[in-house]
Formats: sequence, C-alpha cells, structure tokens
Amino acid sequence: MTEAEGEKKPARVVVADDQTVVREGIVMLLGLLPGVEVVGSAGDGEEAVRLVGELAPDVVLMDLRMPRCDGVEATRRIRSRYPGTQVVVLTTYADDESLFPALHAGARGYLTKDAGGDEIVRAVESVLSGDAGLSPSVQRRLLERLSEPAPKPAEAEAPDGLTARETEVLVLIGEGLSNQEIARKLHVSTATVKTHINNLFAKTGLKDRAQAVRYAYGKGLVRPRAE
Repeated sequence: MTEAEGEKKPARVVVADDQTVVREGIVMLLGLLPGVEVVGSAGDGEEAVRLVGELAPDVVLMDLRMPRCDGVEATRRIRSRYPGTQVVVLTTYADDESLFPALHAGARGYLTKDAGGDEIVRAVESVLSGDAGLSPSVQRRLLERLSEPAPKPAEAEAPDGLTARETEVLVLIGEGLSNQEIARKLHVSTATVKTHINNLFAKTGLKDRAQAVRYAYGKGLVRPRAE
C-alpha cells in the first residue's frame, strides 16, 4: 500500500451558524487543522439540512439559536433523513434547556464555542468512530443530572391547573418536539397544538418555548434519558 493509499481521509464537515463572522471564523480555523475538510457552510437550520442532502458530509457543526429552523430541529431532520451524517453542537449555551433537547434530537457531540481547534477535531473524530464528542463540562453536567434522584410523584403531577392534555403538550415541548411533531404524535391538528400551548402559557405565565423547557424540567415533568 502506498503512503497516499494509507492516508486517512479527512472528515467532511458543514458548519452551521447564523452569525457570519463566527461562521467564517470557524471555517477558517478548521481550514488550518489536519483531518478536517469544510465542504460547506449554512446561515440557518433550513440551509444546513439542504446542504447535508446535497453534500452528504460526515459531520455538521451545528449552532443552536438560528432563524427559520433552529439547531435542535435541524439536528432532528438531519438524523432522520440522513443518518450517515453526525451532528456536533457548537454553541454558546450549555444550559439544560439547550443541552438535553439537542441530545434527544440526535446530536452525538456538544461543545461550547470556547472550545479550541484540537477539541473540535477530537469531537469530530469521536462521533465518527461511534463515541460521543462531549466537552468535559457537558460530561459533568450529564453525570450530575443522571445522579439526581427521581422526582417524587407529587412533583410530577400537573402543575398550575394544567389539564392532562396541556401537560402532555408541555412534556413534548420539553423533549424538543416542534408543533408539527407534537400534532403528529397526538393525532391532532397544529392549530389544536397551538391552542394548548397558548392555554398552558397563560396558566403558567410562560412567554416562550425556552421557558417552557426550563419549566418542564423544573417541575419534574421531563428528565434526561440515558443514551
């Protein structure tokens, strides 16, 4: 076998981030590192899903907070439609309402944007070999959550006067499902789902889905699942 034949092919990567300066900076950084070839970049989740369909990359480095289609939903679509592509989240946020929905959606890696180039490459290599590519802080948080005692039954009861259906919708929001996915799962229309969401927001004083995720975890209605 010649040296060229024995060389390991670089991992083909798509970078998704809505901030142009950040996205271009990541692309430039990866271009300087061995073992990685950036084949495309996307400014939102919709574009990321489209590029995966066109380019079939090995890995997507996925931001979470993006317009049109956020990183969690984009991750879910990619893992469902293109299982040969792995997702590593690269985000500013390491809070529970960002971390657990992303992992539930199928992300195999999770890094914060203070990660160095070597750490990003290690995460890419890890997910391609079948392992998880998690930063040390994320690993610690997962262990902490998994070691926490299960909520008492009273803590898992429907809070704030929510109906059983509203509680069910809240749990599915906490698990990272979109309105369309909730509608399919419950066999109702998206309009009905929106009505339930409006009602539960009014009863709980919540203003957006991020608060709803935090609320669902805080009330013990949703717990992280062991992968």
